[in-house]
Amino acid sequence: MMRILKMTDWWDRLFVAGIIIKGLDGVLELLGGVLLLFIAPAKIQEIAVLVTQPELTEDPDNFIANRILRGASGLSDHVVLFAAFYLLAHGIVKVVLVAALLVDKLWAYPWMIAVLGLFILYQLYQLSVQPSAGLIILTVFDALIVLLTWHEYRRHRRRVSKEIGT
Repeated sequence: MMRILKMTDWWDRLFVAGIIIKGLDGVLELLGGVLLLFIAPAKIQEIAVLVTQPELTEDPDNFIANRILRGASGLSDHVVLFAAFYLLAHGIVKVVLVAALLVDKLWAYPWMIAVLGLFILYQLYQLSVQPSAGLIILTVFDALIVLLTWHEYRRHRRRVSKEIGT
């Protein structure tokens, strides 16, 4: 039986909602990684120009549009390939762990905590090099998921102990 069907209180609902969001993030990373495997850097630059042109025509100093163009112009085959494999690896790990958590696999709880802990450490390093609001939000969200996973893991272990004890 799936974990979603066993929600008993707001902790469970919050945990499941957070895990589902993390799973959707993993699916988006998988899709992004696959797309990057098939789109050349020149095509990405072309798309960036196409997407940002209307905004830059209206406001040449638009921060986001200029950041997109700057990022796209610095892409090489190696950078795109690294980004593709990075996204694919992140996506696969997240989707597998989220699926295991949703079907209540006890082993997945510590793995999710450890994996997200590593992601958080890397994100903190990235924040020290180049701070960004998006990365701060992602890091805070990951920390929240770690806390919720730890809390649910403890509750799950207590439930299992009671079932074995009876």
